[in-house]
Amino acid sequence: MGIELTALHWIYVVFIVLIIGFMVKRRDTTLICIVGIFLLSITATGDFVASISKVFSSFIYAITELLSTIIIICVIVAMSRVLLKTGINEVMVSPFAKIIKNPTLAFWTIGILMMLISWFFWPSPAVALLGAVLLPVAIRAGLPALGVAMAMNLFGHGIALSGDFVIQGAPKLTADAAGLPVHEVISASIPLVIVMGIVTTVVAFLLLKRDMKRGTIDMIGNFDGETQEQEEVDTNLLSMRQKRIFAILIPIAFLLNVVAMSIFDLTGGDATALIGGTTLALLLLLSMFAHKNAGLEKTTSYLIQGFQFGFKVFGPVIPIAAFFYLGDSGFTQIIGNHLPEGSQGIINDLGVALAAVVPLTAEIAAVTVAGVGAITGLDGSGFSGISLVGSIANLFGTVIGEGTATLTALGQIAAIYVGGGTLVPWALIPAAAICNVSPFELARRNLIPVVIGLFVTTIVAMFLI
Repeated sequence: MGIELTALHWIYVVFIVLIIGFMVKRRDTTLICIVGIFLLSITATGDFVASISKVFSSFIYAITELLSTIIIICVIVAMSRVLLKTGINEVMVSPFAKIIKNPTLAFWTIGILMMLISWFFWPSPAVALLGAVLLPVAIRAGLPALGVAMAMNLFGHGIALSGDFVIQGAPKLTADAAGLPVHEVISASIPLVIVMGIVTTVVAFLLLKRDMKRGTIDMIGNFDGETQEQEEVDTNLLSMRQKRIFAILIPIAFLLNVVAMSIFDLTGGDATALIGGTTLALLLLLSMFAHKNAGLEKTTSYLIQGFQFGFKVFGPVIPIAAFFYLGDSGFTQIIGNHLPEGSQGIINDLGVALAAVVPLTAEIAAVTVAGVGAITGLDGSGFSGISLVGSIANLFGTVIGEGTATLTALGQIAAIYVGGGTLVPWALIPAAAICNVSPFELARRNLIPVVIGLFVTTIVAMFLI
């Protein structure tokens, strides 16, 4: 039997509901999270001035927890800028252009290549690295521009980002919120990511082929909406021989990282640090080779571009993460030792209380977590809500007595597929812009495959809990 629920617990529950409600209405949740943090603090301490300070302290705590994830994404984007500027990306993907002979090969080759690149570069930079080069090749092979966008989208922003096995940004967020080690969430997510990926991409491809036979899809995109800023290639920076050397060196360097992770059992922050250090070394090497005497200044310029991207992506994440860290160990770190006597953390207390009154089963938990994950993705970030998903998975796992890691992974997949860039139109801009197709049309095309995929994956999760 858990402790009696106090005002702290009810405030936390009310603000979870409010945050979900605002996400459903596609409104920003920053203000709600800040008010929630303040109310939790003043309820716990009774000190108005200190509670104002605790709001700022919660942001510092959240940034500290997320900093390694933010920095790795920043440096990877910075390096991707160099690859685009020098044209190395074109050389890296050119061998695959020879494979693309028909629409089927185009869809699966672009998709699988996008997935592999996204694991190391993240999907948004990977779209720029890959799309501009392979889009004309795919269209010549008979795959419509919309089909190219779907392949890049589902394999990159879907499969690669929902698992995020290499950079480990997503599992770090959800694992922290669920109170689990990162490797547990990653291990639990592997079968679910595979099921979701296979079902979603196969259904998408079959529907695409059907409509291609009917002749209802334009071959070339004709959308005049927002376009992604492109880095103009400077052909004078590197010789073709140098581009080829770097095109071989970069994949080998990251492959050696993966080998080192396996040999030395590096996970979480250690794995992130290895990828980050390698990326920075490559960024410096490429900048100095490409820009010669101006390399020092150009390195800083590329890093600035990377940091602008990283903090733009994580800007909405920090307030919501700050709120949800209060549900677990973050409460004592941020607000202090003001929990009721015997409390194991707000989330754990709620879980124990729920277990006493609700006959919660693995099936109900799986459906609920998947639903909450999908709802949190409606803000178009994919990342801003996965702290909530981790917290709720922890709550349900506590009630059931098992399956927290599986529930966390399921919620993560649902949140990122919906909000990370496969369903919400404003999250689809990178792929849609590269292929010059409407993000709304791309979202419409992805809807049925993603919904079917989530349905099947949720059922599979029920058996794994």
